[in-house]
Amino acid sequence: MADIDIHRVHNLGLKAARAAADRMAEHLGRKFDLKGDWEGNVLTFQRPGVTGSLAISDKDLRLSVSLGFLLKAMKGSIENAIAHELDTLFAPKAATSAAAKAPPKSKKAPGSPKKGA
Repeated sequence: MADIDIHRVHNLGLKAARAAADRMAEHLGRKFDLKGDWEGNVLTFQRPGVTGSLAISDKDLRLSVSLGFLLKAMKGSIENAIAHELDTLFAPKAATSAAAKAPPKSKKAPGSPKKGA
């Protein structure tokens, strides 16, 4: 059973999703010394204390990671780092652009009296 199991829906299509997975694998590979290989649309990876797979389709992905005994204590921080990486690389382009263009929210508390009232 996997210690970390993350499922994400995306709208990138298979080619772009695989390219994003390659970028993630390259980044995490350098950071955590992971080695991986593609078998069809599944990237399997490992290093001492970590084994896992990232299955990609044209609409979603599933990441499963098994941690060794020593890394189980860091499960939360590892899972957060992976989730952040996935959310960055597999975020819908329209949502990312809309969020970047959104005006800043007012710091005024709701129901605050208007100036001069």
